[in-house]
Amino acid sequence: MIPLESHAILAKSVHDEGSRQSFVHDFRVHLASKVFPGNFSTYYSRILPAFLKAEGREPISRHEVRRVMTSDPYYTLWSAMQRNSQEMIWDSVIDPVERQLPELIKKASAANRKGSLKLDKSLEIPKYHLAADIHLQPGAYHSDQTSNDVSAGAMYDLGTYIYSMGGLGRGNNALGQITHGFFKNEFPEKKLHRVLDMGCTIGGSVTYWAQQNKNIEFHAIDVGAPVLRYGHARANALDATVHFSQQNAERTDYEDESFDLVMSHILLHETSKKAIQEVFNESYRLLKPGGIMMHLDLPQAHGVPPLEGFLFEWEIYNNNEHFYSQLRDMNLTELCQKAGFKDKNIHNKGAGSIWMEDKSPYADDNFEFPITLAIK
Repeated sequence: MIPLESHAILAKSVHDEGSRQSFVHDFRVHLASKVFPGNFSTYYSRILPAFLKAEGREPISRHEVRRVMTSDPYYTLWSAMQRNSQEMIWDSVIDPVERQLPELIKKASAANRKGSLKLDKSLEIPKYHLAADIHLQPGAYHSDQTSNDVSAGAMYDLGTYIYSMGGLGRGNNALGQITHGFFKNEFPEKKLHRVLDMGCTIGGSVTYWAQQNKNIEFHAIDVGAPVLRYGHARANALDATVHFSQQNAERTDYEDESFDLVMSHILLHETSKKAIQEVFNESYRLLKPGGIMMHLDLPQAHGVPPLEGFLFEWEIYNNNEHFYSQLRDMNLTELCQKAGFKDKNIHNKGAGSIWMEDKSPYADDNFEFPITLAIK
Protein backbone atom coordinates (compact mmCIF):
# COMPACT_ATOMS: atom_id res chain seq x y z
CA MET A 1 0.00 0.00 0.00
CA ILE A 2 1.34 3.43 -0.95
CA PRO A 3 1.18 5.39 2.33
CA LEU A 4 -1.14 8.32 2.91
CA GLU A 5 0.64 11.65 2.61
CA SER A 6 1.77 12.59 6.10
CA HIS A 7 0.93 15.82 7.92
CA ALA A 8 1.32 17.06 11.47
CA ILE A 9 -2.11 15.97 12.73
CA LEU A 10 -2.20 12.53 11.06
CA ALA A 11 -2.13 9.63 13.53
CA LYS A 12 1.12 7.71 13.04
CA SER A 13 1.05 3.92 12.90
CA VAL A 14 3.71 1.66 14.39
CA HIS A 15 4.91 -1.40 12.47
CA ASP A 16 2.11 -3.82 13.37
CA GLU A 17 -0.61 -1.20 12.94
CA GLY A 18 0.72 -0.26 9.52
CA SER A 19 0.93 -3.91 8.51
CA ARG A 20 -2.67 -4.44 9.56
CA GLN A 21 -3.80 -1.44 7.50
CA SER A 22 -1.83 -2.64 4.48
CA PHE A 23 -3.46 -6.05 4.75
CA VAL A 24 -6.96 -4.57 4.84
CA HIS A 25 -6.13 -2.35 1.87
CA ASP A 26 -4.77 -5.27 -0.14
CA PHE A 27 -7.68 -7.48 0.88
CA ARG A 28 -10.12 -4.90 -0.46
CA VAL A 29 -8.13 -4.59 -3.69
CA HIS A 30 -8.27 -8.37 -4.05
CA LEU A 31 -12.03 -8.42 -3.45
CA ALA A 32 -12.63 -5.62 -5.94
CA SER A 33 -10.36 -6.93 -8.69
CA LYS A 34 -10.59 -10.72 -8.31
CA VAL A 35 -13.76 -11.65 -6.41
CA PHE A 36 -16.31 -8.96 -7.28
CA PRO A 37 -16.16 -9.62 -11.08
CA GLY A 38 -17.39 -13.15 -10.42
CA ASN A 39 -20.82 -11.69 -9.69
CA PHE A 40 -21.21 -10.99 -13.41
CA SER A 41 -20.36 -14.51 -14.54
CA THR A 42 -22.60 -15.88 -11.78
CA TYR A 43 -25.49 -13.74 -12.98
CA TYR A 44 -25.17 -14.61 -16.66
CA SER A 45 -24.44 -18.31 -16.17
CA ARG A 46 -26.87 -19.12 -13.36
CA ILE A 47 -29.18 -16.32 -12.22
CA LEU A 48 -30.36 -14.97 -15.58
CA PRO A 49 -31.14 -18.38 -17.16
CA ALA A 50 -33.19 -19.36 -14.11
CA PHE A 51 -35.07 -16.06 -14.20
CA LEU A 52 -35.78 -16.42 -17.93
CA LYS A 53 -37.11 -19.91 -17.37
CA ALA A 54 -39.37 -18.81 -14.53
CA GLU A 55 -40.57 -15.46 -15.90
CA GLY A 56 -40.09 -15.71 -19.65
CA ARG A 57 -38.18 -12.43 -19.71
CA GLU A 58 -35.11 -10.69 -18.29
CA PRO A 59 -35.25 -8.66 -15.05
CA ILE A 60 -36.44 -5.13 -15.76
CA SER A 61 -35.16 -3.43 -12.59
CA ARG A 62 -32.41 -3.59 -10.00
CA HIS A 63 -35.07 -4.58 -7.48
CA GLU A 64 -35.92 -7.73 -9.43
CA VAL A 65 -32.24 -8.63 -9.62
CA ARG A 66 -31.97 -8.14 -5.85
CA ARG A 67 -34.76 -10.62 -5.17
CA VAL A 68 -32.95 -13.43 -6.99
CA MET A 69 -29.29 -12.49 -6.53
CA THR A 70 -29.10 -12.09 -2.76
CA SER A 71 -29.73 -15.81 -2.18
CA ASP A 72 -26.97 -16.95 -4.54
CA PRO A 73 -23.99 -18.48 -2.67
CA TYR A 74 -21.33 -16.70 -4.73
CA TYR A 75 -22.87 -13.28 -4.21
CA THR A 76 -23.39 -13.88 -0.49
CA LEU A 77 -19.76 -15.04 -0.16
CA TRP A 78 -18.46 -11.85 -1.79
CA SER A 79 -20.91 -9.68 0.15
CA ALA A 80 -19.92 -11.18 3.50
CA MET A 81 -16.22 -10.67 2.79
CA GLN A 82 -16.84 -7.12 1.57
CA ARG A 83 -18.78 -6.28 4.74
CA ASN A 84 -16.05 -7.80 6.88
CA SER A 85 -13.42 -5.77 5.05
CA GLN A 86 -15.32 -2.58 5.90
CA GLU A 87 -15.37 -3.46 9.59
CA MET A 88 -11.67 -4.34 9.39
CA ILE A 89 -10.91 -0.81 8.16
CA TRP A 90 -12.00 0.71 11.45
CA ASP A 91 -10.39 -2.09 13.46
CA SER A 92 -7.09 -1.27 11.75
CA VAL A 93 -7.11 2.49 12.35
CA ILE A 94 -8.74 2.82 15.76
CA ASP A 95 -5.68 1.63 17.70
CA PRO A 96 -3.23 4.31 16.50
CA VAL A 97 -5.90 6.98 16.94
CA GLU A 98 -6.78 5.96 20.50
CA ARG A 99 -3.11 5.55 21.43
CA GLN A 100 -2.23 9.07 20.28
CA LEU A 101 -5.52 10.82 21.03
CA PRO A 102 -4.25 13.07 23.88
CA GLU A 103 -1.39 14.22 21.66
CA LEU A 104 -3.69 14.76 18.66
CA ILE A 105 -6.09 16.83 20.78
CA LYS A 106 -3.20 18.94 22.04
CA LYS A 107 -1.95 19.54 18.49
CA ALA A 108 -5.44 20.40 17.25
CA SER A 109 -6.03 22.85 20.10
CA ALA A 110 -2.82 24.69 19.19
CA ALA A 111 -3.62 24.88 15.47
CA ASN A 112 -4.97 28.41 15.16
CA ARG A 113 -2.56 30.17 12.83
CA LYS A 114 -4.82 30.08 9.76
CA GLY A 115 -8.56 30.26 9.22
CA SER A 116 -10.96 29.78 12.11
CA LEU A 117 -13.08 27.22 13.95
CA LYS A 118 -16.57 27.94 15.29
CA LEU A 119 -18.50 25.22 17.12
CA ASP A 120 -22.11 25.22 18.29
CA LYS A 121 -22.92 22.93 21.23
CA SER A 122 -26.63 23.66 20.81
CA LEU A 123 -26.77 22.42 17.21
CA GLU A 124 -29.30 19.63 16.77
CA ILE A 125 -27.72 16.70 14.94
CA PRO A 126 -30.05 15.58 12.10
CA LYS A 127 -31.88 12.29 12.56
CA TYR A 128 -30.31 10.89 9.40
CA HIS A 129 -26.93 11.16 11.13
CA LEU A 130 -28.12 9.70 14.40
CA ALA A 131 -29.93 6.74 12.81
CA ALA A 132 -26.79 4.81 11.84
CA ASP A 133 -23.01 5.02 11.82
CA ILE A 134 -22.26 6.13 8.25
CA HIS A 135 -19.83 3.74 6.52
CA LEU A 136 -19.87 1.76 9.79
CA GLN A 137 -17.42 4.24 11.35
CA PRO A 138 -17.92 3.81 15.12
CA GLY A 139 -19.77 6.84 16.43
CA ALA A 140 -20.08 8.24 12.90
CA TYR A 141 -18.72 11.75 12.30
CA HIS A 142 -20.45 13.66 15.08
CA SER A 143 -19.82 11.76 18.33
CA ASP A 144 -17.49 13.26 20.92
CA GLN A 145 -15.73 10.61 23.02
CA THR A 146 -13.90 13.12 25.21
CA SER A 147 -13.38 16.86 25.62
CA ASN A 148 -12.12 18.59 22.45
CA ASP A 149 -12.27 15.24 20.67
CA VAL A 150 -10.75 14.78 17.21
CA SER A 151 -10.91 10.98 17.04
CA ALA A 152 -13.71 10.86 14.44
CA GLY A 153 -11.67 13.05 12.11
CA ALA A 154 -8.46 11.13 12.71
CA MET A 155 -10.19 7.81 12.00
CA TYR A 156 -11.88 9.24 8.92
CA ASP A 157 -8.56 10.47 7.51
CA LEU A 158 -6.86 7.09 7.84
CA GLY A 159 -9.96 5.00 7.15
CA THR A 160 -11.24 6.61 3.97
CA TYR A 161 -7.83 6.19 2.35
CA ILE A 162 -8.05 2.44 2.94
CA TYR A 163 -11.75 2.37 2.02
CA SER A 164 -11.02 3.94 -1.37
CA MET A 165 -7.93 1.73 -1.81
CA GLY A 166 -5.90 4.88 -2.36
CA GLY A 167 -8.40 6.09 -4.94
CA LEU A 168 -8.92 9.41 -3.18
CA GLY A 169 -5.25 10.20 -3.72
CA ARG A 170 -2.37 10.34 -1.25
CA GLY A 171 -3.78 13.61 0.07
CA ASN A 172 -7.37 12.30 0.41
CA ASN A 173 -8.36 15.19 -1.84
CA ALA A 174 -9.28 13.60 -5.19
CA LEU A 175 -12.87 14.88 -5.06
CA GLY A 176 -11.58 18.40 -4.54
CA GLN A 177 -9.22 17.97 -7.46
CA ILE A 178 -12.12 16.81 -9.61
CA THR A 179 -14.42 19.73 -8.76
CA HIS A 180 -11.57 22.22 -8.99
CA GLY A 181 -10.57 21.05 -12.46
CA PHE A 182 -14.21 20.82 -13.54
CA PHE A 183 -14.96 24.36 -12.35
CA LYS A 184 -11.94 25.85 -14.11
CA ASN A 185 -12.97 24.11 -17.32
CA GLU A 186 -16.63 25.17 -17.12
CA PHE A 187 -16.06 28.72 -15.86
CA PRO A 188 -12.56 29.80 -16.94
CA GLU A 189 -13.36 33.51 -16.57
CA LYS A 190 -15.34 33.32 -13.30
CA LYS A 191 -13.77 35.27 -10.46
CA LEU A 192 -14.41 33.83 -7.01
CA HIS A 193 -14.14 35.80 -3.80
CA ARG A 194 -16.05 33.71 -1.25
CA VAL A 195 -16.73 29.95 -1.41
CA LEU A 196 -18.71 27.59 0.85
CA ASP A 197 -18.21 23.82 1.06
CA MET A 198 -21.17 22.00 2.65
CA GLY A 199 -20.77 18.74 4.56
CA CYS A 200 -16.99 19.03 4.56
CA THR A 201 -16.11 16.36 7.19
CA ILE A 202 -12.31 16.83 7.57
CA GLY A 203 -12.18 19.33 4.71
CA GLY A 204 -10.18 17.23 2.27
CA SER A 205 -11.76 18.84 -0.78
CA VAL A 206 -12.02 22.44 0.37
CA THR A 207 -8.48 22.34 1.74
CA TYR A 208 -7.24 21.40 -1.72
CA TRP A 209 -9.17 24.33 -3.20
CA ALA A 210 -7.67 26.66 -0.58
CA GLN A 211 -4.16 25.41 -1.34
CA GLN A 212 -4.64 26.30 -5.00
CA ASN A 213 -6.35 29.67 -4.46
CA LYS A 214 -4.73 31.72 -1.70
CA ASN A 215 -6.72 34.85 -2.61
CA ILE A 216 -10.19 33.30 -2.13
CA GLU A 217 -12.03 33.19 1.22
CA PHE A 218 -13.11 29.61 1.96
CA HIS A 219 -15.75 28.49 4.44
CA ALA A 220 -16.63 24.89 5.31
CA ILE A 221 -19.48 23.50 7.39
CA ASP A 222 -20.44 20.17 8.92
CA VAL A 223 -22.64 19.00 11.79
CA GLY A 224 -19.80 16.99 13.37
CA ALA A 225 -17.64 18.83 15.91
CA PRO A 226 -14.81 16.25 16.06
CA VAL A 227 -14.30 16.21 12.29
CA LEU A 228 -14.30 20.02 12.22
CA ARG A 229 -11.68 20.28 14.98
CA TYR A 230 -9.54 17.81 13.09
CA GLY A 231 -10.22 19.47 9.74
CA HIS A 232 -9.15 22.89 10.99
CA ALA A 233 -5.92 21.48 12.41
CA ARG A 234 -5.35 19.49 9.21
CA ALA A 235 -5.82 22.58 7.03
CA ASN A 236 -3.32 24.46 9.20
CA ALA A 237 -0.86 21.59 8.87
CA LEU A 238 -1.24 21.78 5.09
CA ASP A 239 -0.82 25.58 5.02
CA ALA A 240 -4.41 26.21 3.89
CA THR A 241 -6.72 28.93 5.18
CA VAL A 242 -10.28 27.67 5.72
CA HIS A 243 -12.97 28.92 8.10
CA PHE A 244 -14.70 25.88 9.63
CA SER A 245 -18.11 26.18 11.28
CA GLN A 246 -20.45 23.64 12.89
CA GLN A 247 -23.69 24.13 10.98
CA ASN A 248 -26.42 22.18 9.24
CA ALA A 249 -26.37 22.76 5.48
CA GLU A 250 -30.18 22.85 5.51
CA ARG A 251 -30.06 26.22 7.27
CA THR A 252 -26.95 28.25 7.99
CA ASP A 253 -26.31 31.59 9.69
CA TYR A 254 -24.60 33.20 6.69
CA GLU A 255 -26.16 36.29 5.13
CA ASP A 256 -28.24 36.21 1.96
CA GLU A 257 -26.29 36.45 -1.31
CA SER A 258 -22.91 36.18 0.42
CA PHE A 259 -21.13 33.50 -1.67
CA ASP A 260 -19.95 33.20 -5.26
CA LEU A 261 -19.87 29.40 -5.13
CA VAL A 262 -21.67 26.88 -2.91
CA MET A 263 -20.48 23.32 -3.36
CA SER A 264 -20.46 19.88 -1.75
CA HIS A 265 -18.64 16.60 -2.25
CA ILE A 266 -20.79 13.45 -1.82
CA LEU A 267 -22.96 15.10 0.83
CA LEU A 268 -26.42 14.63 -0.67
CA HIS A 269 -26.66 10.84 -0.40
CA GLU A 270 -25.95 11.05 3.34
CA THR A 271 -29.01 13.21 4.04
CA SER A 272 -32.75 12.71 3.42
CA LYS A 273 -35.44 13.54 0.87
CA LYS A 274 -36.54 16.61 2.82
CA ALA A 275 -32.98 17.67 3.59
CA ILE A 276 -31.83 17.70 -0.04
CA GLN A 277 -34.53 20.18 -0.96
CA GLU A 278 -33.52 22.33 2.01
CA VAL A 279 -29.85 22.15 0.96
CA PHE A 280 -30.75 23.35 -2.53
CA ASN A 281 -32.98 26.09 -1.08
CA GLU A 282 -30.16 27.22 1.19
CA SER A 283 -27.65 27.14 -1.65
CA TYR A 284 -29.90 29.46 -3.66
CA ARG A 285 -30.35 31.83 -0.71
CA LEU A 286 -26.63 32.09 -0.08
CA LEU A 287 -25.58 32.70 -3.68
CA LYS A 288 -24.97 36.14 -5.09
CA PRO A 289 -26.67 36.89 -8.41
CA GLY A 290 -24.66 34.96 -10.98
CA GLY A 291 -23.35 32.67 -8.25
CA ILE A 292 -22.95 28.95 -8.85
CA MET A 293 -24.25 25.88 -7.02
CA MET A 294 -22.15 22.75 -7.60
CA HIS A 295 -23.00 19.50 -5.80
CA LEU A 296 -20.98 16.40 -6.67
CA ASP A 297 -22.42 13.07 -5.61
CA LEU A 298 -22.79 9.41 -6.53
CA PRO A 299 -24.43 8.11 -9.74
CA GLN A 300 -28.18 7.87 -10.04
CA ALA A 301 -30.10 4.89 -11.41
CA HIS A 302 -31.30 6.49 -14.65
CA GLY A 303 -30.12 4.46 -17.64
CA VAL A 304 -28.14 1.94 -15.57
CA PRO A 305 -28.73 -1.75 -16.48
CA PRO A 306 -30.52 -3.79 -13.76
CA LEU A 307 -27.51 -5.91 -12.74
CA GLU A 308 -25.12 -2.97 -12.47
CA GLY A 309 -27.81 -0.99 -10.66
CA PHE A 310 -28.20 -3.76 -8.10
CA LEU A 311 -24.48 -4.22 -7.53
CA PHE A 312 -23.94 -0.47 -7.12
CA GLU A 313 -26.42 -0.49 -4.25
CA TRP A 314 -24.45 -2.88 -2.07
CA GLU A 315 -23.42 -0.05 0.25
CA ILE A 316 -27.03 0.95 0.84
CA TYR A 317 -27.86 -2.34 2.50
CA ASN A 318 -24.48 -3.24 3.96
CA ASN A 319 -22.59 -0.03 4.72
CA ASN A 320 -25.20 2.30 6.23
CA GLU A 321 -25.79 4.42 3.13
CA HIS A 322 -29.54 4.10 3.58
CA PHE A 323 -30.78 7.22 1.80
CA TYR A 324 -28.78 6.64 -1.36
CA SER A 325 -31.47 4.27 -2.64
CA GLN A 326 -34.00 7.13 -2.73
CA LEU A 327 -31.52 9.63 -4.15
CA ARG A 328 -30.86 7.34 -7.10
CA ASP A 329 -34.43 7.83 -8.34
CA MET A 330 -34.90 11.52 -7.52
CA ASN A 331 -35.26 14.27 -10.11
CA LEU A 332 -32.63 16.76 -8.97
CA THR A 333 -33.54 19.22 -11.73
CA GLU A 334 -37.00 19.59 -10.19
CA LEU A 335 -35.44 20.25 -6.79
CA CYS A 336 -33.30 23.00 -8.31
CA GLN A 337 -36.40 24.56 -9.88
CA LYS A 338 -38.25 24.47 -6.56
CA ALA A 339 -35.27 26.18 -4.92
CA GLY A 340 -35.60 29.09 -7.35
CA PHE A 341 -33.13 28.33 -10.13
CA LYS A 342 -34.39 28.96 -13.66
CA ASP A 343 -34.59 25.90 -15.89
CA LYS A 344 -32.14 27.33 -18.45
CA ASN A 345 -29.53 27.71 -15.70
CA ILE A 346 -29.75 24.11 -14.41
CA HIS A 347 -27.36 21.50 -15.76
CA ASN A 348 -26.64 17.87 -14.97
CA LYS A 349 -22.98 17.33 -15.70
CA GLY A 350 -20.37 14.64 -15.23
CA ALA A 351 -16.87 15.12 -13.87
CA GLY A 352 -14.23 12.60 -14.91
CA SER A 353 -12.57 10.68 -12.13
CA ILE A 354 -8.85 11.04 -11.51
CA TRP A 355 -8.84 7.70 -9.73
CA MET A 356 -7.24 5.97 -12.69
CA GLU A 357 -4.02 7.85 -11.93
CA ASP A 358 -3.90 5.85 -8.69
CA LYS A 359 -4.81 2.58 -10.44
CA SER A 360 -7.85 2.10 -8.24
CA PRO A 361 -9.72 -1.07 -9.22
CA TYR A 362 -13.04 0.70 -8.63
CA ALA A 363 -12.41 3.05 -11.54
CA ASP A 364 -12.47 2.75 -15.30
CA ASP A 365 -12.02 5.10 -18.22
CA ASN A 366 -15.74 5.93 -18.33
CA PHE A 367 -16.34 6.60 -14.63
CA GLU A 368 -17.80 10.01 -13.87
CA PHE A 369 -19.23 11.64 -10.80
CA PRO A 370 -22.53 13.40 -11.52
CA ILE A 371 -22.59 17.09 -10.69
CA THR A 372 -25.77 19.06 -10.15
CA LEU A 373 -24.89 22.52 -11.44
CA ALA A 374 -27.07 25.62 -11.29
CA ILE A 375 -26.46 29.33 -11.78
CA LYS A 376 -28.48 31.93 -9.90
